[in-house]
Amino acid sequence: MKYFFSCLLVVLLFGCNEIDSKDERAVRKFVEQWNEAHTQLTSAYLARDYMDVVNYYGKQRSRVQVQQDKTLLFEQFPDYTQGILNDELIITKEAGSYLVTFTKHVSYDGIEADYESFLSVTMKNGVFRILREGVAESIKDLDAPIFPKARENIRILANTRQVFGDFDGDGLSDYATVISPNIVSSTNNEVKCKDGCNSVIVFSSTDLENITVEGAYQSQLENLKDLNSDGADEIGFWDIKPSSKTLYVFDATNGALLTEPIVINTTVHKNLKLIDVFKKSGRNKITVTRSAQVDGRWVLETEVVMLD
Repeated sequence: MKYFFSCLLVVLLFGCNEIDSKDERAVRKFVEQWNEAHTQLTSAYLARDYMDVVNYYGKQRSRVQVQQDKTLLFEQFPDYTQGILNDELIITKEAGSYLVTFTKHVSYDGIEADYESFLSVTMKNGVFRILREGVAESIKDLDAPIFPKARENIRILANTRQVFGDFDGDGLSDYATVISPNIVSSTNNEVKCKDGCNSVIVFSSTDLENITVEGAYQSQLENLKDLNSDGADEIGFWDIKPSSKTLYVFDATNGALLTEPIVINTTVHKNLKLIDVFKKSGRNKITVTRSAQVDGRWVLETEVVMLD
């Protein structure tokens, strides 16, 4: 009788949502494998389970950023393990995807805890990929060290230079650094990176969002001081290429560009320093100099930019 009611429950849960039993088994197997991959030895392969862009604990993240977070988790807690409590998964069909809810039992650093969790899974090119990962909104202890929020602003690369300043405007010093992509091949004409050549500026202040610069694989940061009189320092990002370098001027508090990227043709205009291409020239006013092609010749053009 108990077995009968268990079977009836399965029918009610999955039948009403029109999930084919074959699909349900496939989704279940995928989620179980994803869960089992959360070990120090196998976590390096988790990126393959995610879409290129993921809603990751309430924030949009790239597959690379998700993998970096998983790697950091096991660097901080090598003994971390997780399991699906009582092997119970509830799978419901959404538009083009499957919502999988379960209770995740975690163990780390002598601590054990349970969290109501979910994955949103879809099929791409014949294999399942994760669209969303997170926990129930009612959970109060998202500041626990196993969640992404606690790792967002850890210094990722020990050999990456930190730039210090007051980037959030709270009157206290914090720092910024860059997560650079992994270059897999490089020729005179093309550089290829694992999962795309994008760099991410991260801040030690938890109030600041990461800033992604697409197509950048070699970089340098600058503290540009407070340019728009909002009390916070702006961050400069040099995108360095073999024959050019481009300065991005970001408002660190919201990730907005304060001016068009400042491109310098380094083949023609060599040895230019920051002060040669960028300077504050008044209240909420900057002067920028960039390379421009005029009548077939490369020249330096200067303009004054008023900031809001």
